[in-house]
Amino acid sequence: SAMEDYKLDIMIDQGPAARSIPIKLEKFTLIGATTRQGLLSSPMLDRFGITCHLDYYNNENLTDIVNRSADILNLKIENKGSEEIAKRSRATPRIANRLLRRTRDFAIVKGNGVISEEIAKYALESLGVDEYGLDKIDKKILETIILKHNGGPVGLTNIAASIGEDPGTVEDVYEPFLIIEGFIKRTPKGREATELAYKHLGIKKNKKISQGGLFS
Repeated sequence: SAMEDYKLDIMIDQGPAARSIPIKLEKFTLIGATTRQGLLSSPMLDRFGITCHLDYYNNENLTDIVNRSADILNLKIENKGSEEIAKRSRATPRIANRLLRRTRDFAIVKGNGVISEEIAKYALESLGVDEYGLDKIDKKILETIILKHNGGPVGLTNIAASIGEDPGTVEDVYEPFLIIEGFIKRTPKGREATELAYKHLGIKKNKKISQGGLFS
């Protein structure tokens, strides 16, 4: 294979006239990245000499990234402002940079062009991003589990249908962060909201009605 022998075999023509032409490749280093490692076959994974796992960024790292991006964009930003953006960026640099650019717009229109803590809070709250980094869709997911399904457990398909999203989008985009931050948990029967979710949304947790036997 190309990864082991540095050559490719290309098939030309079809049927009895088909023939293989080997093409030699220069030695190369292949780096792969995926968020769905479980979908890769073992032979494929075994061909990579080193397998690493990348954790989410912490707020300190993200603050440095926001400050660096601000320098590149020639933006004036206070350290408290960059910290506010960092903690609401879902531990993802890409989101931190996007929120920085949107906060810049608010700083220009509503302020003096400097991104302060006050401007950052105002901008992010106006964009529907709360202090945990949850947006409107995240809250709709939590409200669906709590209000429509008594806190769960509820299946992924039901959640997606309730909020008008594709199940794959909910599972790959929104759910991982909600699980990592402790707002929902997966169980064999479905997704359940945690105590933190109730507290964050300001909803009082009702006692679930247990289903007894037929003659209980």
